[in-house]
Amino acid sequence: MGNKECPNGVAIPPPQPFMKSLKYSLKETFFPDDPLRQFKNQAASRKVVLTLQYFLPICEWGPRYTLRFLKSDVIAGITIASLAIPQGISYAKLANLPPILGLYSSFIPPLIYAMMGSSRDLAVGTVAVGSLLMASMLGKEVNYIHNPQLYLHLAFTATFFAGVFQASLGLFRLGFIVDFLSHASIVGFMGGAATVVCLQQLKSILGLERFTHHADLVSVMRSVFSQTHHWRWESAVLGCCFIFFLLITRYFSKQKPKLFWVSAMAPLTSVILGSLLVYFTHAEKHGVQVIGELKKGLNPASVTDLVFVSPYMNTAIKTGIIIGIIALAEGIAVGRSFAMFKNYHIDGNKEMIAIGTMNIVGSFTSCYLATGPFSRSAVNYNAGCKTAASNIVMAIAVMLTLLFLTPLFHYTPLVVLSAIIVSAMLGLIDYEAAIHLWKIDKFDFLVCISAYIGVVFGSVEIGLVIAVAISVLRVLLFVARPRTFVLGNIPNTGAYRNVEQYPNAKHIPGMLILEIDAPIYFTNASYLRERITRWIDEEEDRIKASGLNSLQYVILDMTAVANIDTSGISMFEEVKKIVERRGLQLVLVNPGSEVMKKLHKAKFLDEIGQRWVYLTVEEAVAACNFMLHTYQPNPKKDESGGGWNNV
Repeated sequence: MGNKECPNGVAIPPPQPFMKSLKYSLKETFFPDDPLRQFKNQAASRKVVLTLQYFLPICEWGPRYTLRFLKSDVIAGITIASLAIPQGISYAKLANLPPILGLYSSFIPPLIYAMMGSSRDLAVGTVAVGSLLMASMLGKEVNYIHNPQLYLHLAFTATFFAGVFQASLGLFRLGFIVDFLSHASIVGFMGGAATVVCLQQLKSILGLERFTHHADLVSVMRSVFSQTHHWRWESAVLGCCFIFFLLITRYFSKQKPKLFWVSAMAPLTSVILGSLLVYFTHAEKHGVQVIGELKKGLNPASVTDLVFVSPYMNTAIKTGIIIGIIALAEGIAVGRSFAMFKNYHIDGNKEMIAIGTMNIVGSFTSCYLATGPFSRSAVNYNAGCKTAASNIVMAIAVMLTLLFLTPLFHYTPLVVLSAIIVSAMLGLIDYEAAIHLWKIDKFDFLVCISAYIGVVFGSVEIGLVIAVAISVLRVLLFVARPRTFVLGNIPNTGAYRNVEQYPNAKHIPGMLILEIDAPIYFTNASYLRERITRWIDEEEDRIKASGLNSLQYVILDMTAVANIDTSGISMFEEVKKIVERRGLQLVLVNPGSEVMKKLHKAKFLDEIGQRWVYLTVEEAVAACNFMLHTYQPNPKKDESGGGWNNV
């Protein structure tokens, strides 16, 4: 059945079966990338291979792997291992977990990701913000000093639930949930978390044994300055020297990108130098705290350590969901950034499944939360990695460390680990991005700074809630308060544009032309009715003040209105009554297919008269001008005939 048409050429789409419309809506919501397209017209055996390649991308790139790729990946893998080992130990301490867990978490998860991940550049491991979040949330339920065993088991359980949540989002195509963390909120949250992490390192840098469990700025400063008599100058000097060394090497590598390995090797170099210094000077006897003994051997199983009893299970679930979202947001954002540089595509939902699976398996093998940190991935990218095999090389290097080298970390000073964390966190405080937000969009800057203040002066959880709440509020404002514009004619053209954007655009005598810039739903229908009424009032006041001809037509350009619901249709019916009471005529321009379909079913097109629906603003203005110059000023007096083009 062909499309019906209004007298002025605006098509009314034929009705679609409900199931067909529902299927289309679900497909666009959950499968916008159409992942099943590759399976069309394929043999059964080929479909099995494609399914395997979808869930295990290593089956796709593995057969094409070359010796040249291996050389590049080995160099990249060894380079990121030199960064992963000291960072892993440091971040585990940040999470109030045994340092060895940082190495465990840099062994198993990278192997899983190498098989399942779609990014060639993502280097998997623990992250500072996730570690801090875990320490903050679990620490409210269990004291890691008084009950370290339960705290450790809760960390495994939270990691398990984080993995389940992440994988579920990918499997059920719900990745758009992560998009509610806007770029501005992530910049503010990460900057705030980095600031808090740096403040927490004052404990080790100043050699303090007792320290606040709160993460906010006021509590940390109070704890620091109430113990000035306990500050250890030896530890402070050592910490400042290593921070300076790490920052200098990073600056040097930024200036000369080809020497990226200088910055990448700096943390491990710091660990080696710090350990040698403590060993030969016996600094541990003078207030410099050291890691102590690290357990030798590979990851022990931890399946039986998971806690599924109340009230701890509720804490683990809540912690898992929150750290899972943060880990996904960081991992996917980092992966997409480097994919853009190398001009390839990564599948967000596939990444969620990969990251979720590696955390589930990790929770069974004494690992805690892992994702793709930016610092490690940047080193991997700069080292020239070709595939995810660089993660396998890194995992092998960490495995050798676990088997043979852990005793060498006995004398590693905690202050060096703190210096490594501080230097890494300073890179996350992206003040340039905040300045850019201020210049481009003040509301985005407000979102950013609110998230930052929430984390620094409240807590990591408060900052996260503020970041999400303001981001969602902005979405609601976009939906609930859509923009409407008065359009005018650009002289000597048939174009009609926003009179605020184009000051030379001319108002058309006797007509008010409005553009609605969003779909019309129950959330914005009342606002649009009131705003259209106010536009009419303002236009009539302007006409009276200038002594021009009275207003006769209200033309609504609906080109940007992609959809409408029943509340929107009711709004149009009310607007029609309002303009009729004022002796005006409502005219619609270019309603979209969904809008036309629903207005036709609701009989609104018959109420307004199909001759008052036009394809372009230019046609509508020409028709109204013709009516103004041919008939009486009040168009409601002419109710007969088939329209101006039938006269």
